[in-house]
Amino acid sequence: MSSSVIARALEQAEALLADVPEDAWDAPTPCVEWTVRDLVDHLVNLPAQFSTMAAGESVDWSAPTPRHDDPTAVFHAHANRLLATLGQHPESVPEGMLAGELSVHSWDLASAVGGDTSGFDPEIAETGYDFMSAALTDEQRGRAFGPRQPAPDGANPYERLAAFTGREVPFRVP
Repeated sequence: MSSSVIARALEQAEALLADVPEDAWDAPTPCVEWTVRDLVDHLVNLPAQFSTMAAGESVDWSAPTPRHDDPTAVFHAHANRLLATLGQHPESVPEGMLAGELSVHSWDLASAVGGDTSGFDPEIAETGYDFMSAALTDEQRGRAFGPRQPAPDGANPYERLAAFTGREVPFRVP
């Protein structure tokens, strides 16, 4: 696994987390059942869950998501742990799976707080899209990923991935 894509995805997500406005915590997100706070909590815990998975342990993806007083610092610690675990177990988790999860939720968060992903690293979302478009079937979508939506003309890789995973692009606050 080329950890450079994952390292860049983690750095990008961390920068996004650090810029969440204080007044945005209760705002809606493209993840219909989640507020910005819920999405941040999920994003913060993803590297820890993938680190557990990479170490060969089972992950309870339905377990309640813990809240953290300093989500950016906790994310940073989880990201470092994930990179260390991937260094020890390089083929344990598909790079595209990690890139896809981090890209989709980075798009979700950027969209929810009024930002965009036009300045994000396109290779990360392209890596995620390649994996997800080959691996995610209609039967696997469940509640996490809705039916594929059309991406607008000129959509960037994050927008195309978001639309593929069932998000309406661009996100419109309900």
